[in-house]
Amino acid sequence: MRNMSTLLSPVTINEWHLRNRLVMAPLTRGFANDQDGTATEEMVAYYERRARDGVGLIITEGINPSLAGKGTYGIPGLYTAEQTASWKKVTNAVHKHGGNIIAQLWHVGRLSHSDLIGTPPLAPSEIPAQGRVHKLHKPYQIPQAMSVQDIRATIQQFQTAARNAVLAGFDGIELHAAHGYLIDQFINEKTNHRTDEYGGDIQGRLRFLKEIIIAVQKEISVDRISIRFSEKKDDDPSYVWSDKAGVLNAYLNLFRETGITILHPSTDRYTTVWDGEHNFHEAIRQQWDGIIIGVGELEATTAEQAVQDRSIDLAAFGRPFIANPDLVQKLRSGQQLVEYDANAHLTVLV
Repeated sequence: MRNMSTLLSPVTINEWHLRNRLVMAPLTRGFANDQDGTATEEMVAYYERRARDGVGLIITEGINPSLAGKGTYGIPGLYTAEQTASWKKVTNAVHKHGGNIIAQLWHVGRLSHSDLIGTPPLAPSEIPAQGRVHKLHKPYQIPQAMSVQDIRATIQQFQTAARNAVLAGFDGIELHAAHGYLIDQFINEKTNHRTDEYGGDIQGRLRFLKEIIIAVQKEISVDRISIRFSEKKDDDPSYVWSDKAGVLNAYLNLFRETGITILHPSTDRYTTVWDGEHNFHEAIRQQWDGIIIGVGELEATTAEQAVQDRSIDLAAFGRPFIANPDLVQKLRSGQQLVEYDANAHLTVLV
């Protein structure tokens, strides 16, 4: 295996002193207590194993800031005292081994169902998604268009979740503004037909994200906030930005305006050419001097080269971490990785 000296070397990212540049990507596993949204002892052990192995940074599975944000069974929350206390066990276990862990805050918006949350799903506009709800296997419902009061309440829920993340001992948070979930539903012109200040042009459609960023900064340092964003939508694989340069520029201007320094751009495959000769992360690097987390079925050798080239600063791995709790040590020693197998690995939490 090729030398991984850069990828495996310690690095300081703002307030985080990381043992290496390897990141455990956010991975929805669905093993939380479905009734109360608390993290289980099984989850504590799951995250502790990766921290013990030496991963630089862990980004948790998506955590709901409210019940309305829940999109399937077994998703944890950060909106009750019990949930916050349960996550404290996770962060303590990670910190015991010298690891760093941040909480990804995730609201699915219209990609939910009243069977899961007790009320119609919320969205910027009354436009249903195509397909069926994950694990529930029922068609998506027509969502309820959010009033300005609903929007303000949801922003407050994100702020409260950020406060609870601090109380739970997390080293930071990530806002999930990608993949067609609620924040992204506001940004996407196909799912946001609003005519008020939260709709219209790209500036209006980005306003919801902007106000969430401003709100969570009241609870946690901006240097400890990551933003996940993407062109790709999980429920609409054919979607692309009609004006790639213009939309990307609007995002980056928003991040600069709000003081964000850590970006987690998401794409299916890191190496795929996105615009001109560049992949998505390289196109962002052309305009962005801050921190970039690379992701997208990365190979270790590709990640090492990307970090050396400064296309990215950290490299996130998802499925390899599910199949290999000891991924870091295997990369260090050149051991063969266990190949990810959904049938073998998704049904258990090890």
